[in-house]
Amino acid sequence: MTDSHASHGRTYLMIFVILCCLTVVSVIADEVKVADRSVVLAIVAAIAMAKATCVVLYFMHLKFERGWKYLLLGPTLLLAASVPFALAADLAFHYYANDVPQQREFERLEAASTSSDHVAAPH
Repeated sequence: MTDSHASHGRTYLMIFVILCCLTVVSVIADEVKVADRSVVLAIVAAIAMAKATCVVLYFMHLKFERGWKYLLLGPTLLLAASVPFALAADLAFHYYANDVPQQREFERLEAASTSSDHVAAPH
């Protein structure tokens, strides 16, 4: 094995260890729940983006590519940015009903169990 191949092996191993450590931090942040849910979500999302960046740059070899990768990335980013705008009308006008029969049944059973604490709810 030449020196260049050995150095790549060390780099890949280092990136793998970093990815494993970031995964552990992400799981700990999700399980410990020391902060508000939105803060934990932001931390986990930031860690996921860092992991994706490591994978794209090193394992997909984009770190070593020339500038044409940005030309290919442009249409992809444009499409990804347009998807939320395309779906905004459905979300804004509540096109889909939020009526969930299981939720109504759960609320009915919950109300029945709180009104008579000594009687068990039917299964």
